[in-house]
Amino acid sequence: MTWFKREDSRIINDDTKTVRTEGNWIKCPRCGAALFKPDLEANLKVCGKCGYHFQFSARERIENLLEPGFELVDNDLSSTDPLQFTDLKPYQQRLAEAQKKTGLLDAILNATGHLGSLPVVVSAMEYSFIGGSMGAVVGETIARAVDRAHDSRHPLIIVSASGGARMQEGIVSLMQLAKISGALARLSAAGIPYLSVLADPTTGGVTASFAMLGDLNIAEPGALIGFAGPRVIEQTIRQKLPKGFQRSEFLLEHGFLDAVVPRKDLKQYLATTLAWMGGTKSAP
Repeated sequence: MTWFKREDSRIINDDTKTVRTEGNWIKCPRCGAALFKPDLEANLKVCGKCGYHFQFSARERIENLLEPGFELVDNDLSSTDPLQFTDLKPYQQRLAEAQKKTGLLDAILNATGHLGSLPVVVSAMEYSFIGGSMGAVVGETIARAVDRAHDSRHPLIIVSASGGARMQEGIVSLMQLAKISGALARLSAAGIPYLSVLADPTTGGVTASFAMLGDLNIAEPGALIGFAGPRVIEQTIRQKLPKGFQRSEFLLEHGFLDAVVPRKDLKQYLATTLAWMGGTKSAP
């Protein structure tokens, strides 16, 4: 009696009962809404229901901020294993897995291009590469971006998304805090603007150094920003932290940030700010 048999055109495999739309939906971790991935990506990975900002990759950051025709630079360095470090797995294995997963050599991308009509240098961190941790390669790459901005006299934008210093490289990683901070001091002395954009999360040694050294420090809504994590702080001081502690809105209210800007408005905000700060204009 196939006349009355219901055919479900969505089913592509009778054994697994998978459908063509499977994998195209994602649940918002804040409001629980089911979001269609193509719509989410068209909205710059921001939930249309509650405004939750999903994580952006380093390449997506650069593509969102810069005009077409930008150039990726300073991205030929890869980490070594100076301490021959092993925790649950060898550090070299972690690096190989992260490189395969992200297609990057390390947790950073540098680019030169135009933000509107303004020539800029952009350095964006990749959180999915070992938690966006900062080792020697990340530090050197950011330092090169600072030097490139200094030599070209183009404004610098650094987008941070990091769990902090990379423990597998020990003191070599911690040295990057001082190296980048020193380079930024040189940039400031030359009167070249540096805008720091803090995404979710920005923690540890990155927060303790270049992420908070911008001429303006700008965060995305709801971003976790701090040095130690809230659980560590609560266990240390044995007190309950205020609601929203270490989120960007809390930091703005208490004077640690200059602005909290939604992702859809960030490009225009940065362009307007740099023009106001006297960024050199040239046609793209």
